[in-house]
Amino acid sequence: MTIGTAKYLALSAGLTFALATSSAGAHHAFSAQYDSEQPVTLNGVVVKIDWLNPHAYFYVDVEDAATGEITSWACELTSPVGLMRRGWTRNSMKIGDQVVVDGILARDGSKLMNAQSVVLVSTGQKLFTRTPAEEQLSSTGGDQQ
Repeated sequence: MTIGTAKYLALSAGLTFALATSSAGAHHAFSAQYDSEQPVTLNGVVVKIDWLNPHAYFYVDVEDAATGEITSWACELTSPVGLMRRGWTRNSMKIGDQVVVDGILARDGSKLMNAQSVVLVSTGQKLFTRTPAEEQLSSTGGDQQ
């Protein structure tokens, strides 16, 4: 092996390690971000959908019945692959759909929740977002996948 080849292999190994550890560190523990003692139910209109890794998100505008004020909420889901395993497609939910979302509030008080179930109001169809194993992990403070 030449010195050039050795340097190339060492650089490749270093970059691979850096990429692997940076993506692993980016994933969060469910209990670090969400408080399983703070369940919430939202009823609103889907205004945006981000079908991205490592977690998909959708955004819902919710009207306060008392004041008429609209508040936008971010709803975190599992990964797109995880959603597809549960029967979701990119067309399962559309912008403009009225939804009822059950989930867990973010610890930081922001308008962010981890969505655990989504019901399309127009059809009553329930779009499952979590497996029973993920439900168990969230209730015990483990990692959410």
